[in-house]
Amino acid sequence: MSESIVVVLPTYNERENLEGMVQRLRRSVPDAGLLIVDDGSPDGTGALGRELAASDPRIHVLQRTAKEGLGAAYLAGFDWALEHGAEVVVECDADGSHQPEELPRLLAALPDHDLVVGSRWVRGGRIVNWPLSRRALSRGGSLYARTLLRLRERDVTGGYRVFRADALRAIGLGRVDSLGYCFQIEMLWRAERVGLRVVEVPITFVERVHGVSKMTGGIAREAMLRVTVWGLREVADRLRGRGAARVPASVRAASQALR
Repeated sequence: MSESIVVVLPTYNERENLEGMVQRLRRSVPDAGLLIVDDGSPDGTGALGRELAASDPRIHVLQRTAKEGLGAAYLAGFDWALEHGAEVVVECDADGSHQPEELPRLLAALPDHDLVVGSRWVRGGRIVNWPLSRRALSRGGSLYARTLLRLRERDVTGGYRVFRADALRAIGLGRVDSLGYCFQIEMLWRAERVGLRVVEVPITFVERVHGVSKMTGGIAREAMLRVTVWGLREVADRLRGRGAARVPASVRAASQALR
């Protein structure tokens, strides 16, 4: 593999969306590699991915055998990208909610930063076709996590992101253990803890046309619980006066090397 940019597309029952998304990404970032990480989709998404890969050397498929959660799929994709020499790794949903046409803008912000977050909640960002309940859940979840974890970013649950490879190494993927909705929060929290340079770029998020959202009440409750535990841990660390000391020296050194 020779691509310096790898876009990771996790899939589970996304057959109706995958081909169109792949075509749009190939037009928007023709030099990037695309990695489809399929969690054993029963609708044949993995088989379609392999068909697409057979006709395009820049498309790759990582076939997993079971649905283990969004976080697990992304972590497997990140590991694959790093092992294959990627310098830049992109998170992107396969359902069409993240607009491939906006990816060049996110990539353009990377030279001065370690992590670029596609944000729905900064000036210029917007959401299309979401009901009020989903808006409230997203904004409420971001506000809760931002407050407890003292995060600077406004959109902490969004999944359209661009990482330097060294940023992923500094975060330490082996320590990330969130599998669902909370994965995005944990990645951002760990990025801030090791001092990475993070910027938000406005995006337009469009609700999927085909298929069913993977978001459930149980996933949201799991995220709230994890954030609460992390927040209490942060408070305890500050009271002990040793918040920064919890970050391993090797990770701090890797973070400094990015600057």
